[in-house]
Amino acid sequence: MSAPVRRRTVLAEATARLRDAGVASPEHDAAELLAHVLGTTRGRLVLVDEVAPAAVEQYAALVARRAGREPLQHLTGSAWFRHVELAVGPGVFVPRPETELLAGWAVERLAGLVAAGETPVVVDLCTGSGAIAKALADEVPQARVHAVELDEAAHGWAERNLAGTGVVLCQGDLATAFDDLAGSVDVVTCNPPYVPLDAWESVAPEARDHDPHLALFSGDDGLDAMRVLERRAAVLLRPGGVVGAEHADVQGESAPAVFAATGRWTEVRDHRDLAGRARFLTARLAR
Repeated sequence: MSAPVRRRTVLAEATARLRDAGVASPEHDAAELLAHVLGTTRGRLVLVDEVAPAAVEQYAALVARRAGREPLQHLTGSAWFRHVELAVGPGVFVPRPETELLAGWAVERLAGLVAAGETPVVVDLCTGSGAIAKALADEVPQARVHAVELDEAAHGWAERNLAGTGVVLCQGDLATAFDDLAGSVDVVTCNPPYVPLDAWESVAPEARDHDPHLALFSGDDGLDAMRVLERRAAVLLRPGGVVGAEHADVQGESAPAVFAATGRWTEVRDHRDLAGRARFLTARLAR
């Protein structure tokens, strides 16, 4: 019978394997997977001296899958987004930390309306796992949050994540969603697909091979969904309402231009992420 293995040895071997496989954050992912196997947290791994043989075997299998570039979140079954935990897996786009900035912008806008005595209405288009919608409902419980997702599999994940949150979720196209709210929405958020079709090879294997292509690719220039969003947000928002949408870092000029070109919007601005990359645009519907 095999003997237990020291935690440091297990982690070091796993980290080396993930690094050799090209995983961007090998130390972090190795620790997260071990914590998952042991039913603890990454921060509490220091309390573990040795790992039992059965756990080592289970861990090795997960590390091998991660080395094959299967998303970490698919292996653990969950992802954190701001202050909420989401169930994720095959069939749904794994929420990225960068998108938390867009959600934070929306939280600030909604909180301002609540402070003014209003009950704000927000619509999250292309909700995917429901990450933005769940975060908004969690941080601004006074808001009336609505969300829509077209893909059947992703909608199933959103249903699971938004159960009990009060979010009104529907399955449908962002181009036609929530006709009943036309002209009454305060804030629209969206993390649309924005990868150009010819940029296939530049997409990380974790996303390219495991995220739904409907959530990634959007025409020759990556802005097809952004154009649909511009038109739909103009229908949904009240005069003076605001929209925020994520885009690729190379679309810091072209994505805002979609809104600026129509003459329907004021205060069209782009926002950078913590690494200084263009990340999301915001605009206000002209009164």
